[in-house]
Amino acid sequence: MSARFIFITGGVVSSLGKGLASAAMGALLQARGYKVRLRKLDPYLNVDPGTMSPYQHGECYVTDDGAETDLDLGHYERFTGVAARQSDNVTTGRIYSDVIAKERRGDYLGGTVQVIPHVTDAIRDFVLSDITDEDFVLCEIGGTVGDIEGLPFLEAIRQLRNELGRERSCFVHCTLLPWIGAAGELKTKPTQHSVKELLSVGIQPDILLCRADREIPQNEKRKIALFCNVKESRVVSALDVDTIYDVPNTYHQEGLDNEVLRFFRLLGEDEEGDVDLKRWTDIVARVREPEGGAVTIAVVGKYTVLIDAYKSLNEALAHGGIANNVKVNLKWIESEIFESEDPVPYLDGVHGILVPGGFGERGAEGKIEAVQFARERKVPYFGICFGMQMAVIEAARNMAGIAEANSSEFGPTSEPVVGLLTEWMKGNQLEKRGIDSDMGGTMRLGAYHAKLKQGSKVAEVYSEAEDIWERHRHRYEVNVAYKDRLEKAGMIFSGLSPDGELPEIVELPDHPWFIGVQYHPELKSKPFDPHPLFASFVKAAVEQSRLV
Repeated sequence: MSARFIFITGGVVSSLGKGLASAAMGALLQARGYKVRLRKLDPYLNVDPGTMSPYQHGECYVTDDGAETDLDLGHYERFTGVAARQSDNVTTGRIYSDVIAKERRGDYLGGTVQVIPHVTDAIRDFVLSDITDEDFVLCEIGGTVGDIEGLPFLEAIRQLRNELGRERSCFVHCTLLPWIGAAGELKTKPTQHSVKELLSVGIQPDILLCRADREIPQNEKRKIALFCNVKESRVVSALDVDTIYDVPNTYHQEGLDNEVLRFFRLLGEDEEGDVDLKRWTDIVARVREPEGGAVTIAVVGKYTVLIDAYKSLNEALAHGGIANNVKVNLKWIESEIFESEDPVPYLDGVHGILVPGGFGERGAEGKIEAVQFARERKVPYFGICFGMQMAVIEAARNMAGIAEANSSEFGPTSEPVVGLLTEWMKGNQLEKRGIDSDMGGTMRLGAYHAKLKQGSKVAEVYSEAEDIWERHRHRYEVNVAYKDRLEKAGMIFSGLSPDGELPEIVELPDHPWFIGVQYHPELKSKPFDPHPLFASFVKAAVEQSRLV
């Protein structure tokens, strides 16, 4: 293995955008012709984000192999197109679980189990595992330098520098230069203190990525370089931009990729090298100056006060806009409102309605009201996971006459149109779950196979494909026993699992665009390769905008 490792840390405050910085850095190295891999090391004690509220940690991102991971892995995939895996995200909780399991088995031969070397060795082994022919592996360390939770990770990467040497390891530290209005200047002291904190654990950063909301004067960069013991050219500005897809361009203009390659001696001091950023300049041009105008999509969900809860969805809708050369304006609506108020004032005039994934009964009836509005008013409707289930319940009640239709997720029901999934096949293995199963890692997770009904709308969207593989994250399924009654009422089951037991896609053929999917297509959408469902949905919204 000859991969070079870049370790990205953050200081001063959280939410600096280390994930975006890592993703953009990976995209820049790709644009240079290198093969990259990106990883996230999270210091929290949860084994994974699967049981965490979206209000706590934002979206839970799911990989093809069924890992519930940090939302930053979504950034990594969207910027590089490299599919993330289970081995690309680890937490303190998983590390300690593995170490304690080894201790219980007696693997440590009676020795005292300690943070150093046992925990740090486990982190080290994770960083170095499952690597093939990658040129660069970028590892983002979650949290903020100075947090007690992150110390074992910092110690592990300090040890890795000794093992790999400077020629194969680079420390990039993201900091903040706050603007103090009363003083009329950017302040460098927080950055100095953050680097000092890193030095206290034995890490000297090689490159500083300085977030700021305005240009950083050269004399301030010189001051930072002097006090933080880095070359002046390696104090790189990371300024605010109007679209995240401009980050690779701006980082390149500031010289970040050149400095990384010069650090590894892959470029001479005066060399620039070849870089192809046309992909990103084209995307940014479409985002900034869409030729087709704008459409408004209502997103009716239950976590709308924190947009990070729907991060991939937000981006996938933007990708649909890129595909159609239009701006997509999102109208976030808390679904509970529709349980006490008429949805018409909120939804009248929108060009599309989307009900995303979610869990629990809160706001469910409001989502059903949104579905009914979209169906009856002929407004393009896209239901994802829970949004598909609510569409099926609405159709069962109002089209098939099953008045008591409901989901067993909300309690006992005489008409379980949606019910708990207890058995399913994953490859050749039978998975089993029960009502008392642990919450974490027990859902139907990862990429599953579906067969499409030929001649359906969704088959057309997927370019007449017969088979698709999409990522799932759910515990309840539409009950296939109701399929015949619903199809007789006019709802088509246009996608099923290969054995025909699990409904994957429903649609209304007499509607301009009404599709519900059990999976999460937003997880596979990229700005340079928009998911076909989002491209088609936004196109339908464009056509709707010409009617209203």
